[in-house]
Amino acid sequence: MTDENAYTPPKVWQWEQENGGEFASTNRPIAGPTHVKELPVGDHPFQLYSLATPNGVKVNVMFEELLAAGHGAEYDAWLIRIGKGDQFGSGFVDVNPNSKIPALMDHTGDKPVRIFESGAILLHLAEKFDAFLGTPEERPEMLSWLFWQMGSAPYLGGGFGHFYHYSPHRMEYPIDRFTMETKRQLDVLDRRLEGREWIAADSYTIADIAIWAWYGQLVLGRLYDAAEFLDVESYKNVMAWAKRIDARPTVQRGRMVNRASGDPAMQLHERHSAADFETKTQDKLEAAE
Repeated sequence: MTDENAYTPPKVWQWEQENGGEFASTNRPIAGPTHVKELPVGDHPFQLYSLATPNGVKVNVMFEELLAAGHGAEYDAWLIRIGKGDQFGSGFVDVNPNSKIPALMDHTGDKPVRIFESGAILLHLAEKFDAFLGTPEERPEMLSWLFWQMGSAPYLGGGFGHFYHYSPHRMEYPIDRFTMETKRQLDVLDRRLEGREWIAADSYTIADIAIWAWYGQLVLGRLYDAAEFLDVESYKNVMAWAKRIDARPTVQRGRMVNRASGDPAMQLHERHSAADFETKTQDKLEAAE
């Protein structure tokens, strides 16, 4: 019997049309800028260009944690609207040639330094301030879990999230395939957290921050409208850990930075000082544009 929906790949693939879905207009098989646009620069040593996706939230939370711990990590956070293609502006591409958020410029040294990829930014800041790394003996375990997240999340976001939530067509095979992998990853975390407060060490580390931004928010029902579908309540250790981190004021602030969708009370389009969480002056200015 012939499958009428079977697809035979051509010998050489060519980009002929958008592939559909919410972010189709920003997907393309080539890199580089599409337009000339310089990035704004504020007064603080760190300039963050981002959006409050899970990868963006990681870095926002890290900055708020560092500031709460008394480190000199003041930062300006500028909104990059990926749906509008801001990530393809020439200035952003200069900071991140991969055109993905978040991207960071560190002006604390003699010369500005660019850092891209969320895991690299977390590690750069943790090493700079010697914070949230665990003990020297715990660091190999912490790094293992940090890189576990970086390698695993594409299956959750680009795999499960895309086919379950964003794809214009619901297809059983990819949804089943990536649901299976997502639940396997949740089981990995649930087993790891049995009898433990934190993922990688006896203290809260950048591994917790990185993993929570994806898997913590997933089980708390904030990603892909998929909590019931994935039966997240069955991962009791992950759920307890996720709620523990979610209760931190630093995490609540980090979730707000560069958020431009959802509950308006949780949106802080730009962040230039701690006072912005109260006044949201820049949001009012942006709304008037």
